[in-house]
Amino acid sequence: MSSGETNDDLFGTVGDQAEAVNQDIKKGYQDAEGHPIHEVESLCMNCHENGTTRMLLTTIPFFREIIIMSFECPHCGLKNSEIQPAAQIAEKGSRYILKIEDKKDFNRQVVKSESSTCKFHELDIEIPPKRGQLTNVEGLLSEMIEDLESDQEARKSIQPEVYEKINQVIAKIKSYINAEPNTLPLTFSIDDPAGNSWVEYVPDEPSHKWSMYEYSRTAEQNVFLGLISADDVLMAKQEEAASKKAATDSNVSNRELGDDQAVKSSGFISDETEIENLDNEVQTFHATCSSCYKPCATHMKTVNIPHFKDVIIMSTVCTNCGYKSNEVKTGGAIPEKGRKITLKVTDPEDLARDILKSETCGMTIPELNLDLTSGTLGGRFTTIEGLLTQVKEELHSRVFQQTSDSMDDETKTRWTTFFARLQDAIDGKVGFTISMIDPLASSYIQNVYAPDNDPNMEIEEFERSHEQNEDLGLNDMKTD
Repeated sequence: MSSGETNDDLFGTVGDQAEAVNQDIKKGYQDAEGHPIHEVESLCMNCHENGTTRMLLTTIPFFREIIIMSFECPHCGLKNSEIQPAAQIAEKGSRYILKIEDKKDFNRQVVKSESSTCKFHELDIEIPPKRGQLTNVEGLLSEMIEDLESDQEARKSIQPEVYEKINQVIAKIKSYINAEPNTLPLTFSIDDPAGNSWVEYVPDEPSHKWSMYEYSRTAEQNVFLGLISADDVLMAKQEEAASKKAATDSNVSNRELGDDQAVKSSGFISDETEIENLDNEVQTFHATCSSCYKPCATHMKTVNIPHFKDVIIMSTVCTNCGYKSNEVKTGGAIPEKGRKITLKVTDPEDLARDILKSETCGMTIPELNLDLTSGTLGGRFTTIEGLLTQVKEELHSRVFQQTSDSMDDETKTRWTTFFARLQDAIDGKVGFTISMIDPLASSYIQNVYAPDNDPNMEIEEFERSHEQNEDLGLNDMKTD
């Protein structure tokens, strides 16, 4: 990139790039330097002659920067197209789930990176990682039908039984695309360890239709993405096994020496000091980075929330790859019932109340049409204002941008109105009701009237459903 070029010059929005390409066509020329389309001579893998690869550097609205590539060979006629993410691999993997309940839901845009896996659950169909695509849900199913139909004529005479079974699968897929009776809903999910895939979100829709989750990658997924080598993983596992064996041998030796002569250590740095009040101390212990598997430090601090319980704030920073993470964990036994907390925010001072949102907590604000499913944003210990600000930043970075030119005017107006009301709530200009539903009763909103009851806050306990216990892994938990 030359010194005079900026990232915005290279990566414009789809609309701007399309207009620029249109102007190039009108002028009668295309230039790889300074114009949207870049052409590169490439080897055709079909006839081994030289063809042409055209690349368009663009930004997908409310997502991120990508490179659209199209190859064409004038000798054998081979054509193909794909997308490549231009942004770096995300710190965490991502998983999107979409409930398709009517025919228009098949038009949802999908960015499928080359590392992602797509599933249509009711159809029991999985699309393994392959070339990247910018398409929609119907496009994925239509491409699947084309692949299945391509060899059907040959199967009809050679393998008639297989031919009939594939015809049944094709007919079933088409029935879902056409939204025939007794087909929908259809659950579509895309899981990408690189975090570079995406499914379009529509504002004001019910919370069960679209959800997004982030997760830490496993060692195998990091190897698949090329972030670390298999040898690094093997070495890390060997070091971990050796460390556990050394700790076990140390415990055995201590028991043989007796309690008076045994050397006791928890592994914390504070064990080397004479300080015994660990509640007021930040504990540091050695860990392994989940991204690059190099040694890193994890800091942990226990914080007592008055009139609630102790929580553990954990922070990890890797000096090797720059990975950072922080999370809040609640301690204690699993309560018998879940808890719902409802607070009416009527004064700007209420925005300064402390709030703890656990990983299992869902949150709704009806006045703002805001509905966060459990797992969204992870565990957070902040203020109400801070939480709303984080929601705004996350939506702006992942879902909506002002330059979202592919949106229709109605959708863009709804988004603009939503963010305006959200900003008014952050500024304390409008009142609203915040409701937190946590099946593990591990969330909290500060009661400024404590120990008396808060007139604007209502706390209810409820029995967890079988599905909630199943999601939390409690149905199979054995305590005997």
